[in-house]
Amino acid sequence: MVTINLENAQATENLGIKLGENLPPGSIILLTGDLGAGKTTLVQGIGKGLGITAPIVSPTFTLINEYLEGSIPLYHLDLYRLEPQEVIGLNLESYWEGLDVTPGIVAIEWPERLPYKPDNYISVNLIHTAAGSRDVEICNFEFHNP
Repeated sequence: MVTINLENAQATENLGIKLGENLPPGSIILLTGDLGAGKTTLVQGIGKGLGITAPIVSPTFTLINEYLEGSIPLYHLDLYRLEPQEVIGLNLESYWEGLDVTPGIVAIEWPERLPYKPDNYISVNLIHTAAGSRDVEICNFEFHNP
């Protein structure tokens, strides 16, 4: 696990830009943190890193926003309003398995609502600090089938 202190929203966006510039298609990012922790700001940075010029907004009510204009697609999912049983019918695995969509970066806010997780993903946890900044904890998880 890597922990980075981000002093403000611009630092959060800058981290996202670096991720967008460097992550390959098929990357899945599970974003956790309290409301206002910077999850959408990080995704906005990822979009900038991919060359996306459209405004990136939280898909709280649409559930999924697809941005196809960048170097690779960005799929931004927000599960905040859903219960795990409601997520099952959405067939979200099609995004990370590349079944019906072009492989890109899949960023999922509120992944604790997922009743299942992909085999490989990057966990990004944003935490408010007492000093008013944010700490971000980044872990890579891979499932290896024996």
